[in-house]
Amino acid sequence: MHTSERPETVNTTEAVPAAVVSEEPLSLDTAVAAVESDNCGAVVSFSGVIRNHDGGRQVDRLSYSSHPTAGDIIAALADDIAAAHPGVRLWVGHRIGDLRIGDSALVCAAAAAHRKEAFDACSILVERVKAELPIWKEQFFSDGTVEWVGIA
Repeated sequence: MHTSERPETVNTTEAVPAAVVSEEPLSLDTAVAAVESDNCGAVVSFSGVIRNHDGGRQVDRLSYSSHPTAGDIIAALADDIAAAHPGVRLWVGHRIGDLRIGDSALVCAAAAAHRKEAFDACSILVERVKAELPIWKEQFFSDGTVEWVGIA
């Protein structure tokens, strides 16, 4: 497993208070608090939580591995989306390492003056992270089998 060369808090801009790849647990409360401001009337959040099944099979746990550039990439994704959505504030984090059922693997919060902008930015950010961030998931099933997801 690789961790990012960047410190946990990657960005400290007005638009992107943080973009992280971390072995530490992610807090939805921290994400929301980081993007809230007096000029934002809407705060939208997303937490991708580890579930106990996939494809009809019982999942015991997951392990996420990342490319060394993952920290740079998640920061660039957040910056790109913030630039495309002026006035939106974004916080995004993806876990790596061993995760259990109920743990958050991906957390995102977006704040904007109005709900549509916040929803749009949050949704686009989540989809781009899932599609472009070089992180791979290893699933451990109850029957003892293991499956890698996201490896081409």
